[in-house]
Amino acid sequence: MSLKTTLVYPGIAGRGFKSLKQGMDAGWISHGLASLSAAAKAQGFQVDLIDLRALSGWNHFREVLAERDPDVMGVTMMSVDYNPARQAVSLAKEVKPEIVTVIGGPHVTIALEDALRIPHVDYLITREGEVTFPRLLRLIEGGDPPPHRVLRGEPPDLDAIPFADRDLFLDEWRKWGYDLDSPEVPFVEELPPPFATIIAGRGCLYNCAFCKPGEDYLFGKRTRRRSVDNVIAEIRALVDRYHIASFMFHDDCLTEDRKWVIEFTEKYVAEGFTMPFFCQTRADILVKHEDMVARMAEAGLCGYFIGFESGNDRVLKFIRKGTTVEQNRQAARICRKYGISIWANYMMGLPTETKEEVMDTVRLMKEIDPDYYSPAFFTPHPGTDLYDYVVEHGLSRITDYDSYRRNPTEPKIKGQDYEFLKWAMAESQRRKPLNTFKRWGHRQWQRARRVTPAKVMRKLGLARA
Repeated sequence: MSLKTTLVYPGIAGRGFKSLKQGMDAGWISHGLASLSAAAKAQGFQVDLIDLRALSGWNHFREVLAERDPDVMGVTMMSVDYNPARQAVSLAKEVKPEIVTVIGGPHVTIALEDALRIPHVDYLITREGEVTFPRLLRLIEGGDPPPHRVLRGEPPDLDAIPFADRDLFLDEWRKWGYDLDSPEVPFVEELPPPFATIIAGRGCLYNCAFCKPGEDYLFGKRTRRRSVDNVIAEIRALVDRYHIASFMFHDDCLTEDRKWVIEFTEKYVAEGFTMPFFCQTRADILVKHEDMVARMAEAGLCGYFIGFESGNDRVLKFIRKGTTVEQNRQAARICRKYGISIWANYMMGLPTETKEEVMDTVRLMKEIDPDYYSPAFFTPHPGTDLYDYVVEHGLSRITDYDSYRRNPTEPKIKGQDYEFLKWAMAESQRRKPLNTFKRWGHRQWQRARRVTPAKVMRKLGLARA
């Protein structure tokens, strides 16, 4: 009998068990596990999934694991997942002492010494796993497991690995009675179901202090991006298999490579695709490349995630964002010009940030008047320069891994008035009635914009461009 592997998604720190479909983080797949599954299945291994979000509790996990009876259990782990990942590994060894346990994911790479303290872990894989994990399975299957616990992941050729195994998640969700009409749960009205998320590349060229150098440890200091043809092929596969009506790029900054984006928009339109999509970008990129924005909007882009972060230039410099407040304003104006919805990411409660600087952010949000607000209390994540700053200055108020969530629900560092920050965050999202009416009109116009005669012709197969 061939080796059986069960992958575990432990993402319950924010919402707990039975949380599937309750918001963005509870309705999307883990691309890391989906990619690992695809790579392992391509080499003939049996792989299934236990998604803790779909279970009722730890006793349920025990029952399911005993029933599946895998030879190997692989767990992915971000910093916020530390507690449920640790518990899953511990229970697995109780259910089946001879099971081989493997953990990987961002926290293993950026905080290896911390991950090594988790009991009952046989192997830890750092960095990327599509090459290394199937190789480990082959060695275990052959009775010759590696002698070392820590295995350094080998970066794969992103065009050579299989597309993400979305059925890994869909099959698991359906087992527990989730009747899905979409590979993943849509989160904004501009993106109708069936909806999916896609990753076109790994890494980021920029140097924000709240993110780097941790991401460089994972993917290297440069961005590795799949070819446009490879991404177009995946979109075609998603249309054929799941009939997707919209999608979102999960890349940290899809627009950092203007040449890639232009080629993508040309081939996307040439294929006859008309599905709306979102992607992440930066204010300075939009200001410098307005022609690219226009091309993306015509191709189907209907929304940008933009990391405005702050409305104060000193704070933006402190976090090494590489943008200015004026660029934030200009980027918002450009989005309005082309009918693109704005998903505004911003932070409050950064180290050294004053109340007046927080109010600068409040004023900026009122001026930008985004379609969607995504505020956060600054959270010092391991592997980042701002985390080191917080530790060196004795500022951390985080006492449990669950607190690594970015949600603005609890104090993160010393020296900040969190009652004031809660007020400021609410005030930053308070929209005047006139602006509410303007946003409604913008949405109506945007919907009409998507249905142009050319797009109708392409949809009917009467024109290719």
